[in-house]
Amino acid sequence: MAVPGLHEDDLALIKSALLLECLQRIFQRDARVLEQSGVLKSPDVYVDFIRHGESRASVVLAEIHGQFRQRNIEIYRISQDEHGIRAEYRCRGFHGKMNIFWSALQQEVSERMRAYLSGSGETPTRSRARRT
Repeated sequence: MAVPGLHEDDLALIKSALLLECLQRIFQRDARVLEQSGVLKSPDVYVDFIRHGESRASVVLAEIHGQFRQRNIEIYRISQDEHGIRAEYRCRGFHGKMNIFWSALQQEVSERMRAYLSGSGETPTRSRARRT
């Protein structure tokens, strides 16, 4: 069932916020693994590269949170299971749910990781999330 008054760009913002939060956790974990592995001769170079990508993602996420405030959107619960991520949100007083399956999430996160790490400024492609 669709949330009354929810526009496609509202849904895209919610999905982007979820993906970026996931992306940040991946960047943080990867940097930590590289720092602690002892395998690389100069892990600092790679960690700096990853931290720069994480920083770029943080800037975009902050912009999205600003849009949330302007549009009266709030994600109030995020959970995950073997199928994917589920978010519950409020949009201008109405409640909704969004599911993003792992298969779709993995592809999109990989695309966004490449974009944030490359510094190319390319906009990652947007795929549709399943509304319930």
